[in-house]
Amino acid sequence: MLPAAAQAASVHIVALGASNTYGHGRGRTNGGVEPSQAFPAQLEAMLRARGLDAHVANAGIPGDTTGGMLQRLGSAVPNGTQIVILQPGGNDARRGEGASRSGNIAAIQQQLAARHIRVIMTGMDAPASTRDPDGQHFNAQGHTAVAASLVPKVMAAMRGR
Repeated sequence: MLPAAAQAASVHIVALGASNTYGHGRGRTNGGVEPSQAFPAQLEAMLRARGLDAHVANAGIPGDTTGGMLQRLGSAVPNGTQIVILQPGGNDARRGEGASRSGNIAAIQQQLAARHIRVIMTGMDAPASTRDPDGQHFNAQGHTAVAASLVPKVMAAMRGR
């Protein structure tokens, strides 16, 4: 459990990623859920149920790559953000940009660290059975599983601030 002061303080979180962060995709792989049911919205509700005044902004853009995330980092992660949940996704490989993925992720992490923003990495952290038939996008159960897996990570990050 968090100390009372940490529970009372607001925490501003940004979920940065592509279609699975946003909620659903586009084009031929447009599975998923509405953004209001995606893991960022569910995470906010779960944290609030634990007494945190949590605000989780969904900065997912379907089809985005880590290069795109790096380019929009300044506008996607406003001042006052304490935690970024980074879900890099698989669009880099699908678009032939796989070679720059690890460097982009490192640059994102470095820029956020310089701003004293904690980074929580997440990926396809839900069983394959919680994905839509396209195999890429989480269904409702997948989004719930991802949100639930992030709660202890966010709580640990909050204890460390």
